[in-house]
Amino acid sequence: MWNNSVNLSKNLQYLSSPFLAAYNGFLSQQTRNTFILKRRTPPGLAKKNGPSKVLRGRHFVYELVEDTNVRKKPDLQLILTSYVEGLGNKGDLVTVPRNKGYTKLLLPRLATYATPENIDKTKAAADDQVSRYSSPYVERTINVLSTRTLPVLMSNTNPWVLEKWHIRTWLRRSGFHLQDESITLPDKPISGPNPAMEGKDFYITVTINKKEQVKVRCRLFQIDKKNFTVPEEYYKNTAEPIFPEDKSILDTMPGFYLRESKSSRI
Repeated sequence: MWNNSVNLSKNLQYLSSPFLAAYNGFLSQQTRNTFILKRRTPPGLAKKNGPSKVLRGRHFVYELVEDTNVRKKPDLQLILTSYVEGLGNKGDLVTVPRNKGYTKLLLPRLATYATPENIDKTKAAADDQVSRYSSPYVERTINVLSTRTLPVLMSNTNPWVLEKWHIRTWLRRSGFHLQDESITLPDKPISGPNPAMEGKDFYITVTINKKEQVKVRCRLFQIDKKNFTVPEEYYKNTAEPIFPEDKSILDTMPGFYLRESKSSRI
């Protein structure tokens, strides 16, 4: 017993020696690890006012219930300090995944933590703030619509006059759902069939949330019911306008672009 005490004191002196403290290869770092365990064999209860039962070896065998290190972390609640495309305007309270919140918002100083103090500051400045867009997704919608070439397929045998419901149909086929009130057609009517207008461009105006407007390039194709297709990769080629006076506007509209990767978005 005495020998064990002497060895223990020597080990403690060695651990507290200046040589070990000056050794660069020794790293002492605190880690926050929590493991939830349960006994495989629960110990029996002691009698009232009686001695506690002695624990045997089987009582020290544990089963892992949960490792908190692999528990999914909750999302972050942040307050935007400036406008962020696809999220919101300055002062909006958003909930984002932790990794994206740290790298895309907190590090660039585009947001701050949603503490009670920051929330109170945001409410105080909300009255003087003017929203940049009517919705967090308006800018992204404008970017997509302005670079899209919408195919408009009409009959080459039956007479027709282009109406709003035609545009609404082809927008829906391209993944955009909107009402006729949001579509503004060209001032001059477009009717056919007319071979001179085949494969030519015109533009329409789409109103978003009754506030923002974006011009959308459309390309007219006159097809037969038996050949219900459009030329492959037609959007990569330029075309002449149906109305020559619209050429200056169509030339300023962006054309085909490569879609950005999902990793670059928030």
